[in-house]
Parts: sequence; C-alpha cells; structure tokens
Amino acid sequence: MAEDERPHLVVFTGSGISAESGIQTFRASDGLWADHPIEEVATPEAWRRNPARVLQFYNLRREQVRRARPNAAHRALAALERQGFRVSIITQNIDDLHERAGSRHVLHLHGEILKARSTVDGRMQYPLPRGGIELGDICDKGSQLRPDVVWFGESVPHFGEACEIVTEADLLLVVGTSLAVMPAASLLEHAPLDAPSVLVDPEAEVLAPPGVTRISQPAGRGVPALVRHWQREGRLWVPQTLLG
Repeated sequence: MAEDERPHLVVFTGSGISAESGIQTFRASDGLWADHPIEEVATPEAWRRNPARVLQFYNLRREQVRRARPNAAHRALAALERQGFRVSIITQNIDDLHERAGSRHVLHLHGEILKARSTVDGRMQYPLPRGGIELGDICDKGSQLRPDVVWFGESVPHFGEACEIVTEADLLLVVGTSLAVMPAASLLEHAPLDAPSVLVDPEAEVLAPPGVTRISQPAGRGVPALVRHWQREGRLWVPQTLLG
C-alpha cells in the first residue's frame, strides 16, 4: 500500500504522557513550577536578568530527562508505526522519550532540552549528549549558548508545520495535555472535518472541547488499549468499550 494510503494517526502530546515516566508536569500543584515561578526561569526577561539561574534550572531538568525512560504509551505509538501505520507526533514536551521509544516522525513545538542553541542565531544548534550549559559556553559566532526551548512569551517556530501535519490526519489523538497552552491548543481546529479527535487524559471529561471523544484514563493505559484495537483491526477507530 502506498504511504499516502496508509491510515495516518496524528498524535498531539503534552506533559501528562511524560509524567508517567517521572518527569514533572508544568501545571499540577506539586509540579515543576511549584518552586520555580515561570517569570524567574522560563521567560526572555528571566534570561536577561539572571542567565546563570536559568541555566541551572534547565541543567537540573536535563538530568531528570536523561534518567527517565519511555513508558507504555510512548512504546505503543512506536509499535504502531513499526506495524505500518503512518504516525506523526507533535509534542509540547521538550524531552526525547518519543524518539527513545522508537518513533521516527516527531515534531517538538517547544524545542528540545537535549540541545543548546545560539543566542544570536537560532539555526545554530548543538546536541548535549551529556552535561549541561554553563555561562561562557559559546556558539561558533562567539555568543552565549542557551537551552533550545521556547520560553513563555516567545513565538513557536514550528507551529505552521504542525498545522499542516494535522490537516492530513485520519484521526487526531491528543494525550496528556490540558489544552491550555496557546497557540498549540488551537491545533485541533486544523483537523479535517471527517477526522475524529480523541483525548486520552485522566481529566478528559473536564478538559475535552465539544466534539472531542473522551477517554478518561492515564496515557500508559489508554493509549496502549487504543493501539491494540488499531493493530488488530488495521484501521483507526474508537471502541465504545474505552469511552468514559
């Protein structure tokens, strides 16, 4: 079967999927920002005020990501791709858990923590297989390196590409996101009218917009259950037994 004829699953993931791998979420009361106000560590203003503090915060986060391991949801999506489905993943997460699970088509809307980038030329990126970024670490143009992440108040450079991917979906699967961060949350508006949208999240009944099917389960249980049905049937559909 030609690639364009294969079922195309577009997956939009948020911090909830990574939380099951031990990476703190952004917005929970005990989450990542509880002891670190956003304005102090994740804005351009914070970088200008105290770059050393920002670098220390992201160095700690980077070590957390390196210790984490892909969970059942990451692995199920990668297995579906290996079986022959077209799987495109758009993630708000800056970790590499999708890639480590085996997914090959991953678009990071908010950057990648295991990369550094130049402060004068965002195209100049450097992998960080170990260690972190310190004051004095510079790019090839002589400017300080910063985390390759999108801070609050910055534009999302890959948003247009993400919208294009969503327009090609046969089914849009949203996993572990509050749908509260713009512009990423507006991606659902770009799905084809005949493409079902499904939200897998423990709070799906509260979070899902009208017209979105709700599966109120953690990612590590709800996503593998869906994938098993799709692998068995060879098509993308939502079994009634998983709803609610």
